[in-house]
Amino acid sequence: MAEILDNVNYLHPFREGNGRTQREFLRLIALEKGLNLNLNPPDNKSVFERYMKGTVESDLTTLTELIFELIEPKS
Repeated sequence: MAEILDNVNYLHPFREGNGRTQREFLRLIALEKGLNLNLNPPDNKSVFERYMKGTVESDLTTLTELIFELIEPKS
């Protein structure tokens, strides 16, 4: 998932809304696999900061760690 996110971010297909679109895209991929992934927790600035670091710097380690931290089985 981190590689997919990194590749889509590199393409930067939209003038506005790339990050929101990418986070929703990953949420839907996780959902199809029976998992929940929320890269937009409302009260967690650290998630957004690590997401930005990972996407801006193309840091797959940071993105992978963040995804593993936030992914959980679908309830």
